Amino acid sequence: MSVADRFHYYRRIYRAYIRGGVSQLSFWHDTPEVNPHASNSEIGEYYMPFFRKADYGGPFGADGVPALDYHGRIGRQYNPIAIAQWGLGNHNLFRRTNDPVRQQKFLAAADWLCTHLEQNPHGVWVWNHHFDWEYRVRLKAPWYSALAQGQGISLLLRAYSETGNKDCVECASRALGAFQKAACEGGVTFTDDRGDLWFEEYILSPPTHILNGFIWAAWGVYDYFMATKDDAARQLFDRAVTTLRNNLQRYDLGFWSLYEQSGTMLPMIASPFYHRLHIVQLRIMHRLTGVPIFADYADKWERYGRSRANRTRALCYKGAFKLCYY
Repeated sequence: MSVADRFHYYRRIYRAYIRGGVSQLSFWHDTPEVNPHASNSEIGEYYMPFFRKADYGGPFGADGVPALDYHGRIGRQYNPIAIAQWGLGNHNLFRRTNDPVRQQKFLAAADWLCTHLEQNPHGVWVWNHHFDWEYRVRLKAPWYSALAQGQGISLLLRAYSETGNKDCVECASRALGAFQKAACEGGVTFTDDRGDLWFEEYILSPPTHILNGFIWAAWGVYDYFMATKDDAARQLFDRAVTTLRNNLQRYDLGFWSLYEQSGTMLPMIASPFYHRLHIVQLRIMHRLTGVPIFADYADKWERYGRSRANRTRALCYKGAFKLCYY
């Protein structure tokens, strides 16, 4: 990361956490929660509430969807993940309240996703991010993500369930194709030496297996199976469950969880926000699958978080990692 990029990165953090100003970080870091109203057998409310995301106050683009302000040289940008999460939060609230304003918002997000699904150079349909992003190495625009694919699918299937608009399910079907291709072929998957299948939030070589992005992406595949009974989607989700079951111990430091499998000398430990998100995601995975290890790790990681000594140790690890690699 250049000196200028580093300056803008830390200025965004300062605005979001210290000064309390509006930035893209304000959107991402709501409180992770399990949605008790979500179903694991039919398309209904999404698995997390996203209510704070639904109440995002702007800025918005001309088409009525969030345009996050990254400040600096990036400026205001459409982020397909943010648009999908904003839409999912508004869909949840529409299901609770039948408020037509909430309906208009989640349908605006679905319309944006249908309009902006585009083919990459390999002919795979993806939601691109049309801005560079710093993730230890720079992701050059346009870049795409399993996380965007999964949450876009989840929103489109809910829009189809509410409206019967076949364009939504057709777009979701196209987006699922990215899960059927390896990253080297324009898709979002990676199969490791043990045969475990990963959904990659960032497409890099070697892959980093970001835990929260992998799980969120898997829910989109699960939703596609629930909505269509497509056997290929069922198999993809089953393989994701196997991957998670086989690899959770790799994310356990004995006092905290890891954000990813970075392959760096210092491990990339999860921030307090992402540690809590991991716990919530594992509780939802347990609800969806009944696999006991997901609840076991959620309980263990929750105990880690209750320890002040563990929290302090995690903060020191996180600070050291940022200094070395960002």
